[in-house]
Amino acid sequence: MKIYEIIAFNREILDRFDRLGVRPSDHKYLDLYSDYRTMKARQEKKTYIVTVLAERYSICERKVYDILAHLEKDCTEHAALPPPNSWQTSQ
Repeated sequence: MKIYEIIAFNREILDRFDRLGVRPSDHKYLDLYSDYRTMKARQEKKTYIVTVLAERYSICERKVYDILAHLEKDCTEHAALPPPNSWQTSQ
């Protein structure tokens, strides 16, 4: 299977992810965010959590803050709706 075929097959979900602000590489940080939520539930301080996660995942602290901020964003209702079909808008 070609990369083109995979993208074409998953076009709708990829378009929806794009509208929601999901980056292609966001899946790489699911474990990091899960660890963050676990530590936060134990009421550990955010600066401590970030320091631990930066060391654990071998990334800088600023990147951890950026990842957390990005993954904590709310999705807008408008972005979650499917795009209108072109034939519907031309009628």
